[in-house]
Amino acid sequence: MSGSLRRAGRVAATLAVAFELALIRLGRTYGSTPAERAAALAGDEVVPHPQVVTDHAITIDTPREDVWPWLVQMGWHRGGWYTTRWVDRMFFPANAASATTILPELQDLAVGDFVPDGAPETECGFVVERLEPHRALVLHSTSHLPRAWRDRRGAALDWSWTFVLRPVGSGATRFHFRSRWSTAPWWFTLGGRLAIVPADFLMSRDMLRGVRQRAEASSRTGRRRPAVTTRAMPR
Repeated sequence: MSGSLRRAGRVAATLAVAFELALIRLGRTYGSTPAERAAALAGDEVVPHPQVVTDHAITIDTPREDVWPWLVQMGWHRGGWYTTRWVDRMFFPANAASATTILPELQDLAVGDFVPDGAPETECGFVVERLEPHRALVLHSTSHLPRAWRDRRGAALDWSWTFVLRPVGSGATRFHFRSRWSTAPWWFTLGGRLAIVPADFLMSRDMLRGVRQRAEASSRTGRRRPAVTTRAMPR
């Protein structure tokens, strides 16, 4: 009996490891092609020596001009991140529901702007590093950790998020986003690989589908896209 239990335990452990490795693989590559993962993107230089790189992509059946407004309004208590509500409630219960319409008041985004990803007291969010209307948006954060971890435990996270829109086919768009991050110390790096990367599969898949659903729906209903507003880069 004990031998059978040991064998069952080994099988369960093997299956658990295989499942974790599959989730890590999906968390790094879901939806993207080998060519997309190998390509240099705008913003790669923001985190030049990452420990983890993830690439995710989806094809959206509408021009990139119809996709862009959904990207520039992203953020906490802005347009959201377009994940489904049950995912928000599970991982980020304080998040408001993601927008289902284009919000004209949030279209005026510029390099240097702060995009919140948490309540104001957390100081958590991204800074816009690069913005090419209808083409690329690069966000950068060093604040996505609890302040106690940063101040008392020496934890650090340097994270960039690049969103690229590329025309494909006849009036369609390839939406590709890449995450690059480096972390410290070792225990946080290990935890990121084992927990954050697999979770990124769920969050990224939801974001991809959420953007596609919204962009295609607004295109079908014939809603006019708002004019893109740009401001001078801060000197």
